[in-house]
Amino acid sequence: MNLNDLDAFKRLDPDNMIDHIDKLPDQLESAWDLGMSLPLPDWKGIRQVIIAGMGGSAIGGDLAAAYVESGCRVPVSLQRGYDLPGWAEGTDTLAIASSHSGNTEETLSAYSLARSRGCRTLALCTGGALAEQSRAAGVPVWLFKHQGQPRTAVGYSFGLLLAALTRLGLVPDPGAELEDALAVMRTQQESIRADVPDVHNSAKRMAGQLVNRWVMIAGAQHLAPVARRWKGQVSEVAKAWAQFEDLPEMNHNTLAGTQHPASRLSNLMAIFLRAPSLHPRNRLRTNLTKQTFMLQGIGTDFIDSQGTSRLAHQWSLLHFGDYVSYYLAMAYGVDPTPIETIEGFKQEMADSVRSAVKRSEG
Repeated sequence: MNLNDLDAFKRLDPDNMIDHIDKLPDQLESAWDLGMSLPLPDWKGIRQVIIAGMGGSAIGGDLAAAYVESGCRVPVSLQRGYDLPGWAEGTDTLAIASSHSGNTEETLSAYSLARSRGCRTLALCTGGALAEQSRAAGVPVWLFKHQGQPRTAVGYSFGLLLAALTRLGLVPDPGAELEDALAVMRTQQESIRADVPDVHNSAKRMAGQLVNRWVMIAGAQHLAPVARRWKGQVSEVAKAWAQFEDLPEMNHNTLAGTQHPASRLSNLMAIFLRAPSLHPRNRLRTNLTKQTFMLQGIGTDFIDSQGTSRLAHQWSLLHFGDYVSYYLAMAYGVDPTPIETIEGFKQEMADSVRSAVKRSEG
């Protein structure tokens, strides 16, 4: 497909997914401002934070945990699933439930468990059962307004978490880095928006490289969740297969798997995310790992961050990846918004619960 055909974009994208991507810097800024103004108890003595979420609601937690890791006074963990680790109990644990709809069954289960264990709890959602249960229990609810898929609300799922951690005194004030990130995102998108022709648009050219390829994205430290975000966006937006890898871990296993099956690996495209803020050894690992893949005959490329801060590095790469996934969807001729396979699976899960209830009642 011609990635300069904006009329075709409009036909393929009736829900205007590109508008969500264009407005991501504004969303991130609004989320931070909202998080700095919403009611929050003056909690003291928090010794660990656990964030429960799935999919598009969990990636904000991944990004926040990785970004604050080097400066946070307490450990911040992610929990994808129904349960919580055994250490998550008592008032020295802050459990944050993040669910865009407020109805994610895994997150609701983890939230209920946190409540039963006496954890301090905070809910982030647009409404649903999570908001209702939190209000009934007197738990703080941070509501945000957003129309769209959870993956298009990553600015909220990250910005609200960062604001909460900042206000609780768990991390240094990231205000200056946030301003840098916003400025960099807005400057970068001037050259990769949909109306910029592919000859001048690096995101469109990257999407072109990914057509009919198996996609792998690798990142280290605070870029590892960005690689995960790229994977999720390629799958959900472009409806294409992708995987992510975490450096340096992949040097201890994945690197050995670059030989077979040769017929498949020749169709792989490996993308390596780079930033000056990475540990020097991880920068070296990124370069050498790409070189190893290239020598094995595997297609490779670097994507370099923009800006001067860790947050700008993280978010410039994330935003670039969102544009790439969108243009890949256009190249494949698919609507970037619906996720019928996932919605169908969720319905099957819900139907199985109703069937079990009917059998027990019968």
